[in-house]
Amino acid sequence: MRLLWFSPPVYVKAKRPATRHGVSHVEGAAEELMAWDTKGPRWTKAVQSCVDAFEGRVSPQEVREAFEPAAKEATVYLSPE
Repeated sequence: MRLLWFSPPVYVKAKRPATRHGVSHVEGAAEELMAWDTKGPRWTKAVQSCVDAFEGRVSPQEVREAFEPAAKEATVYLSPE
């Protein structure tokens, strides 16, 4: 299965302290979403976007646009700097 890439990456807190992880494809976004404790309305939308991308109904960029607000909602978002 080929990866569905988006750009720019969305940076989130990694499991190890003081490290960051750049998510740049739908598969990575889905994996991150499943690991989060906070599962609010933006999380639900991001998960659905991933499913829709896997089924070819939305673009990877649309997943990115849903994933970033979900990361902010879950307080795992980090600025790209």
